[in-house]
Order: sequence, then structure tokens, then C-alpha cells
Amino acid sequence: MTPRPRRLPISLRRNPAPWHRQQPTWRAASPQIIATALKRAQIRPTGNWYVLGPSAAVRPDAAYGATVEDIEVVAWRDVNNALIAGPGACPHMGAALAKAPIRRGTLVCPWHGLALNGAPFAGWQPFPAHDDGILAWVRLDEHGGEDPLKTPVIGSRPPAASSLATVYTATGVCEPQDIVANRLDPWHGAWFHPYSFTDLTVLDDGATTDVMTVKVSFKLGNRLVVPVTAQFSAPGPRTVVMRIIEGEGIGSLVETHATPLGTAHDGRPRTRVTEAVIATSHRPGFTIARTTAPLLRPLIRHAAGRLWKDDLAYAERRWQLRSAGRFPT
Repeated sequence: MTPRPRRLPISLRRNPAPWHRQQPTWRAASPQIIATALKRAQIRPTGNWYVLGPSAAVRPDAAYGATVEDIEVVAWRDVNNALIAGPGACPHMGAALAKAPIRRGTLVCPWHGLALNGAPFAGWQPFPAHDDGILAWVRLDEHGGEDPLKTPVIGSRPPAASSLATVYTATGVCEPQDIVANRLDPWHGAWFHPYSFTDLTVLDDGATTDVMTVKVSFKLGNRLVVPVTAQFSAPGPRTVVMRIIEGEGIGSLVETHATPLGTAHDGRPRTRVTEAVIATSHRPGFTIARTTAPLLRPLIRHAAGRLWKDDLAYAERRWQLRSAGRFPT
């Protein structure tokens, strides 16, 4: 039975301590604990699936281009709105298919008119693709090297009919493991993001449970906060999920996916963060809030962008230290 929500989700903090006087977390934030959690995540299967981007970004009227592990990928939708993905270079003379127009579900190469409807043709072979309703995925078996899975490894989500989903994307100079390590370090939250979090306590570091449990308050102001308890888990080497288990928005989650784009011209790796925020609530007013989704989504993306401006700096710094052989262990 779902617990009845409090009358008001907001709490008033008494005499909040200044940022520099909050409880230090550096002793609890053991690099070994984070490294062990990361290693466990890295050996979990992906079935060779990679997040391409938001489902909404792949439209029926335009091609969507992306690079995954230095592989050009193009995606579009057929006449039935099904997701199609395949090599992003035309098999004829290598034209960039991400710039190709779509006509009634068929992609037409702008160089010489080679038409692709998603079936193998003229040397072009499609990649397995999956649309989970929020994110678009592509399976790259030759590169992934794992036993393929029919669909990506995705945990349970709130029902679409009773939730509000928003996707934020950003790119950093780092590798997927640096993004995942950032998310497996909840101890930095109230220190590195004092504008968003306060009163953070790690109740379970996941050393034995493989799930980190954190009690934290989302800040609405200096004294107004929304306290919750959340769990962090890594179902795969490129994904971390944060799920609220107590407090406001029970069942809401944040899926953070790291997609390796490949090596840029400067020789450094690029990784794209695709973060799906899926909010739900048992409050009657949430139904009304969902009707204002077009107004709420930009606000949620703005909040995610503010956090990721800092977190990408964390991940990029970690990669710099690792690449120089100076990362602390």
C-alpha cells in the first residue's frame, strides 16, 4: 500500500548552518568504495545497447544523427512511427545521411537519391533500435562485443499515464566511467551543489547491498526544503538510477546514461550525458501539474543543466587525473 503523502511536502529548517560549517563527508566518501561500486557496474551486461538520445528528438520529418564509439549513426521514423537506425554514411559514396530528408518514412540521400526505408539495401544494413517511450537506443553488436540482448536493460519506471518525463543532454571531455563515478559519489551533493541540496546523509554506502541509500533535502530556499530518501544503483556500466523511496514523489527517478561518442580531433574522448527525469506523485494536484508539462519541462531541464555544469567539471577533472596517472586510489 502506497503511504499517504504529508499534507505539505515542504519543511522549514531551523537555524541552517553555513555551507562551510556543514558536516564534512570526505572521510565517508572513500575512493575505494566508489571504485568498487564502479567496478561492479562495469561488469554488468549491456547487450550492446547505447542511448542515442531523447525519443522526441527522432522525428518523422527529419533525420537524427549521432556518433557512438566513433560510429556514425542515423535514425528516423517510418510511416508507422517506428524507430529506425543504421550507419550514418551512405553506402554509395559516403554522404552524411544525418542531413538527408525524410519522405513518407523513407530517407533519401541528398547526393544521389539513394532511398532507404529501413530494410537492408545497396550495402546499407540497419542496426537494431529500441524506443522505450522516453529514450531512443541503438544496438552495436560488432563494437559492443557482448552477447546481444533483445532490448536494453531498463529498470521499472512510473507508468507514463501518471508521470511527467523530461530529458536533458550535455557533452563532456571524459569517458562514461567518469560520469558513472560522479553519480556513485552521493557524498559530494551538499558540498558541490549547495544551491540544490542540504542535510545530506548517506545511510548505506552500498558496500554490501550494492545500492546506496541517501537522506537529503532539496532546497527551495535558505530554510525551505523538501526532505526525501533516495537510492542509487548502477544496472550497467553506463547507467546510474536514482529513485526516491521516501518523502515527496515516491517512485520518481532520475536515469543517467553515459554514451561514449568517441575520440575528437584533439585526441580526447567525448561522452554525452542523457538524463531522464521521471517524476510522479500520489497527490491529486499532480494530475493538474501534468497538464502544464510544456511549462514544467524547461524548468526541470534548467535545474538539471545547473547541476551538470558542475558535475561535468567533476567528471572531466577525474578523466584528466586518470589520463595523467594521478587519480587518487
